[in-house]
Amino acid sequence: MHPRGPDGGEDLRAEVVDDVVSMVRAACGVPVGVSTGAWIEPDVGRRVALIRSWRSPDFASVNVSEVGSFEVMAACLDVGIGVEAGVWTVEDAELLVSSQLSERVLRVLIEPVEVSKRDAVAVVEAIHAVLDRHDLAVPRLQHGDGEATWVLLSDAIRRGIHTRIGLEDTFQELDMAQTRSNASLIRAARQLGAGQPLTGGKTPQ
Repeated sequence: MHPRGPDGGEDLRAEVVDDVVSMVRAACGVPVGVSTGAWIEPDVGRRVALIRSWRSPDFASVNVSEVGSFEVMAACLDVGIGVEAGVWTVEDAELLVSSQLSERVLRVLIEPVEVSKRDAVAVVEAIHAVLDRHDLAVPRLQHGDGEATWVLLSDAIRRGIHTRIGLEDTFQELDMAQTRSNASLIRAARQLGAGQPLTGGKTPQ
């Protein structure tokens, strides 16, 4: 999730992040992750300093393509926060597997950005190929946005890996009608098979 401060803007300060995460975890009883997006705090040094002051997040998403991404990952790991490594492209995947942190991430978040539904599966297939070639064994979560949302969710179910969906991804149901809520999107995803045990009977999607 993306904690927001009193002014409504995304905020990385510990007093915001820790309070929001604690409240959501108490209400939902699940691990809670947050964003570290460079758009929230463009200065890498300041972003790292803010992250090092966090105490509550279970994990944080870090976009490999962003400047300073591996510094941000290291900061998260240093304070006991898991890392979800966001991979948008094949180039991102290559950067991740060549880093010293690849085996320490909680999972790889495969999420091509602004890809067409026609090209989406080919893009993630190439990303998976890089991860497989380097025997990166950490869990993978795959999802899409825009017109590729349902294509990539269905592909993740086919692969037997984690997936996710929400209003951050799409405002459209499977039939392209405008959705009414996150809950409606989740029900549709479950109808496709999301939420079943992963291949090998591990954890739920």
